[in-house]
Amino acid sequence: MTLRLEARACAWTLGIACLTAAPTPVLARSAALPGITIGLPTGWQVPTGLQMTLTSSFAERGTLPRDNQANNNLGVLLWATPWTVVGGQLRFIQTLPFNGTSPQAGPWQWGVAQPLTAAQIAWKIGDGLGVSYFLGGYWPSDTRFALQSASIAQRFAISYVRDGWNLTANLHYGTMLDDTSPSGVFYSDYMNLDLTATKRFGKWQLGAVAFGSTDLPTRRPGDRPLGQVAAGALVGYAFEKFTVQTILTRDIAQRHYGGEETRAWLRLIVPLWRPEPDQVPHRVTVRSNAAAR
Repeated sequence: MTLRLEARACAWTLGIACLTAAPTPVLARSAALPGITIGLPTGWQVPTGLQMTLTSSFAERGTLPRDNQANNNLGVLLWATPWTVVGGQLRFIQTLPFNGTSPQAGPWQWGVAQPLTAAQIAWKIGDGLGVSYFLGGYWPSDTRFALQSASIAQRFAISYVRDGWNLTANLHYGTMLDDTSPSGVFYSDYMNLDLTATKRFGKWQLGAVAFGSTDLPTRRPGDRPLGQVAAGALVGYAFEKFTVQTILTRDIAQRHYGGEETRAWLRLIVPLWRPEPDQVPHRVTVRSNAAAR
């Protein structure tokens, strides 16, 4: 249920890149915001229909002489089709990110970051166990504090959702189609890993989340690849018509970001349309899961 929520239109990261007057080039990348799929059973099948997910997060990174701040907002439309491909549920994803950044506590800048268009196939391979493969692309962006290069996104997820559990690992692999932005910022491929371990108690959902990200090595002299590892907690509640998740994460380790990040997340998962059972040919049967609703 891959809310291909994304865009590590790493606002403050690129703010650092623009403000660092170092003689060596600075890498600033990852089209997918690290951690964007934590809390979601991305390897599991979801009910046929159209779903909207809205994820907003506010981050503050302890850099010197002043903190960098960013606000990332991502709208995602997920269409879970009634069709199967090689035995798996076919679904389509379209995202629209709108982000803001305040590097070094300066004036806020706002803009539309890179939209993502993707398709995904999810297979049920056991009782409560599923895997998925995601293939898509990020469109180029003219917003200077966002990534400006188009890229290919692949994701490989596995989820266990039996008895109210959501145990999910979602691996992101990004391939940049250009290695340098118009402003001279170097890009490289990247890899992110989002991890979720939550349990439902009635309408409540509680648990732990973690994520890591890294730029992949290049042979360019002076490379300064970015990386981070963060962990935190999730609290969710399933209302009658929608589900809310709140998350707080904090960096455990970071590389070349200039300081640790604290990020607060708010997510709404809203089903927009579901067909009647007799309207769904070869309907996919899924286990009820509040996080997927």
